[in-house]
Amino acid sequence: MVLPTLESAKPDADASSEELVERPSRSFRFRRTVSGPASTIGFVLLGLYCLAALASFLPFLPDPLHIATSDQLAAPGPQHVMGTDEFGRDQFTRILVGIRISLEIILPSSFLAMVVGTALGLAAGYFGTVWDNVIMRFVDIFFAFPPVLLALAIIAALGAGVYQLIGAIAIVYMPMFVRIVRGPVLTLREREFVQAALAMGVPARWILMRHMLPSVMSVIVVQVTLTLSWALLTETALSFLGLGLQPPQPDLGTMLSGGSQLMTLDPWLSVFPGFTIMLAVLGFNLVGDGLRDALDPRTRRLQEAAVR
Repeated sequence: MVLPTLESAKPDADASSEELVERPSRSFRFRRTVSGPASTIGFVLLGLYCLAALASFLPFLPDPLHIATSDQLAAPGPQHVMGTDEFGRDQFTRILVGIRISLEIILPSSFLAMVVGTALGLAAGYFGTVWDNVIMRFVDIFFAFPPVLLALAIIAALGAGVYQLIGAIAIVYMPMFVRIVRGPVLTLREREFVQAALAMGVPARWILMRHMLPSVMSVIVVQVTLTLSWALLTETALSFLGLGLQPPQPDLGTMLSGGSQLMTLDPWLSVFPGFTIMLAVLGFNLVGDGLRDALDPRTRRLQEAAVR
């Protein structure tokens, strides 16, 4: 046997020192990617969106349900920043309440889709065979329908309401989490550390929670941000079609639908709700893109290669 010499051992020491230096540099690159111009704009937009939702609780704001016939279709001005609708209700307050209600719908629905979809994806990818075939064929059925059409069918069957909206949106976007989780798990279950854990008799639930789930958490986080933007579009689309929250409840989709009938006379009734939806979706997408670039090692390597 040939023993390693000092010269042959030196590169290993250098490599270990490089790895120690590389760790903070990776953290620095992550912060730099997330704090890029596009991601910063996204975080600012989402911060303003959340602040607007909190501002809807301010006691000195006009009542969003108060009807004032003397202020019908008032143009934006000092008294009504965004004007009033056909019933004289303050448009600014109604948009703030609509933002809060949208968050109350898309946050639990996206969380529910993430939990159920991740659990099914882990089961399909890890156990395989029968579990994989049953779960993925079930998922393929949902992928056969456009998201809005599927949500519309669910709402038509269950009825309109907050809980029905949450359930419908969760069902629509749950299959996406199943698919993005199943793929990496199929590869991870063949890795040496998983095979070693199986040989030691480690329970399947421990392998899934301790090894599989942390390995796919990065793609789940990115998918959540994108799902939030899709859920917002779906929720407002259903309300626009009259299958979401019912009047007089303030809702961005309902306000957009009502304002579209008066677009030529009072365009602010559609412009302000539509602009609010657009900024929120843009914020979610920018944050999602920034997280994807920061958490995906392949994207980081491509960016570093482009810089070099």
